[in-house]
Amino acid sequence: MSEDDNDKGSTVFDSLITVVPRHVAIIMDGNNRWAKREGVPGPSGHRAGVEAVRDILSACKRHGVEVLTLFAFSSENWGRPLPEVRALLALLSRYLRNEVRELHKDDVRLRFIGQRDRFSPRLQKLMRQSEHLTRNNRGATMVIAVDYGGRWDVAQAARKLATQVQQGTLQPEDISPESIDANVALSDLPQPDLCIRTGGDARISNFMLWHFAYTELYFCNTLWPDFNELEFARALADYSRRERRFGLREPDGLVAWGELDA
Repeated sequence: MSEDDNDKGSTVFDSLITVVPRHVAIIMDGNNRWAKREGVPGPSGHRAGVEAVRDILSACKRHGVEVLTLFAFSSENWGRPLPEVRALLALLSRYLRNEVRELHKDDVRLRFIGQRDRFSPRLQKLMRQSEHLTRNNRGATMVIAVDYGGRWDVAQAARKLATQVQQGTLQPEDISPESIDANVALSDLPQPDLCIRTGGDARISNFMLWHFAYTELYFCNTLWPDFNELEFARALADYSRRERRFGLREPDGLVAWGELDA
């Protein structure tokens, strides 16, 4: 599809976007399959994926999405072949060195969630510097999940609460969904309204398990490097058609079972 066709298609879907999610999370899947399809080395697929990040961040700003969270490197990804792990981490370092100042100019705040202690001191420093530089930006927030797992997130929240109980500042009976919610990653940001997974698989792969309680899920076959503004607009249009009830529904005149004996 040409760039002109992509723009025309995006405009068509733009007209169908009546409700814009505040927070979109994306599981970026398909880089390796894209590289295999194109007959290029695996790292080339990950580099192509970075280009897609630029396009989607631009689309988020254009549509008014406040927060974009990207699943860049899961806790389980350490088990991939060592050359691939090294290539992914090198790509992340390069991205931070080359892109953060542009993000800052665009008023984008950059944040990271996940464990950091397994990364090199140099990469950890780049992450800290990136967060510090962009900390006061308000145009949009981009969150990069690295060495992150949903189960780890819930476990670290439980550890924080257990420490408070041990210190006597919290009673066990006071532990609630709200207190857990306050201690998981991104507790200060809106919950994800929409999670997009590219690449054809229909699962969330241990990503933001606590946060996705009422998140709308959107799965598409497009490989991540091919996921562009048109594909993103299509996902937002699909989201606009959904009715989010959060476990509730409007009264419809039906008689409840308990009322039959009244």
